[in-house]
Amino acid sequence: MLHLKRISFLGVLILTAFYSCVPTLETVDEDKAVPEQYRNEQQDTVNTAALQWNEYFKDEHLKNLIDIALENNQELNIILQEVKISKSEIKEKKGEYLPFIDFKAGAGVDKVARYTSRGASEATTDIRPGEEMPEPLPDYFAGLHAKWELDIWKKLRNAKKAAVLRYLGSVEGKNFMVTTLIAEIANSYYELLALDNQLEIVNRNVDIQTNALKIVKLQKKAAKATELAVRKFEAEVLNTRSLQYAIQQKIVETENKINFLVGRYPQAIERDASDFMDMKPHGIESGIPSQLLQNRPDIREAEYELAASKLDVKVAKARFYPSFDITVGLGFQAFDTAYLLETPESLLYNLAGDLTAPLINRNAIKAAYMSANAKQIQAVYNYEQTILNAYVEVANQLSNIDNLKQQYDLKTKEVDALNESIRISNVLFKSARADYMEVLLTQRDALESKFELVETKMQQITAMVNVYQALGGGWN
Repeated sequence: MLHLKRISFLGVLILTAFYSCVPTLETVDEDKAVPEQYRNEQQDTVNTAALQWNEYFKDEHLKNLIDIALENNQELNIILQEVKISKSEIKEKKGEYLPFIDFKAGAGVDKVARYTSRGASEATTDIRPGEEMPEPLPDYFAGLHAKWELDIWKKLRNAKKAAVLRYLGSVEGKNFMVTTLIAEIANSYYELLALDNQLEIVNRNVDIQTNALKIVKLQKKAAKATELAVRKFEAEVLNTRSLQYAIQQKIVETENKINFLVGRYPQAIERDASDFMDMKPHGIESGIPSQLLQNRPDIREAEYELAASKLDVKVAKARFYPSFDITVGLGFQAFDTAYLLETPESLLYNLAGDLTAPLINRNAIKAAYMSANAKQIQAVYNYEQTILNAYVEVANQLSNIDNLKQQYDLKTKEVDALNESIRISNVLFKSARADYMEVLLTQRDALESKFELVETKMQQITAMVNVYQALGGGWN
């Protein structure tokens, strides 16, 4: 009894020594606090992010493109393989804390020197009365070998939990990629519609300027205009026509960008740009900032990575403590296959328990522990940064939507005023009451303002897409 107490006391001392040798490192706790509401926004729990992407976007051509992209996009498919890899790592980590059982079989032959202690002993040894030891000596073996590490410190189980969390994080990474892909396709599609409208504006302006050029040429014949005026109008027509080719090139590049995103070779993109300027941005329900923690896949991914990194620290810490292994062997061994399965003569087995603990030169373990702790702190800061970035993105896009609405209304009035100016300048020019430069400048200003109006409309629609993405919508 006294002997057992001494052993128990010694074990306590040993474990206390190992606990005391673990370095104490700095820890940082994450801050999940977010404002109660967005700036200048009324607090409301209704959130647009809850809408499915095929409910949020109404254009059938766009929805068809997104459907194709979710099947064919190479980058998304690469991430899906990452998810499968993470899932396989769970099985790998789970298998590490289960017993390893191997089957082993072998055959060999052994010839020992006669004038050795072993050779002399075997020469005078009979297998059975009157049956000498064979020389050379064959050896046949077949059996099972098992090894099991007792997971006392939860090192293996924590590693498996960390793998599970990283798998869940990879799923959220895939969701974030889906959100980003949908937004990128939508923005490119609406940019394509805007370019179509700009090209139509240029074509109309070419017609207007060509008619003005004809009038100037007639006035020159009537000595009411000079060759300088004719050349100026010709130059303006050529400049506007050159814009056609620049826009056509942008259209080709935008179409190819969309084709790349949907995972196919260049081809024409089906679309209808006729009602682009009449499109009204969706009413956005931003919800409350705390909903970003549930809706944004990148925040959820960072949260899973943070939880996994905390378990990594525990795994690294457990390496300082002793590990307990149990090994078991069971099989048959004989010098002749005829005797291989005879029991109990050919039966062999073993059972052993090992305790292994790092004692001297634990630098590698300390370095791994410090690295795991640093990565955990890094994950905390990354998590907080992701939350902050999500809040800022939503706040910026909500403000952008409001300001673009005001900007678009003013631009519309500007375009209307300049269109009227073109009509007036043409009338005055025909009656020689306006200079040709006034006509040219008015036409140029009108063209630029129409371009800017289309650009503002595209920015409005883009902001609508971006706020949906920023709220975490589209991946469900």
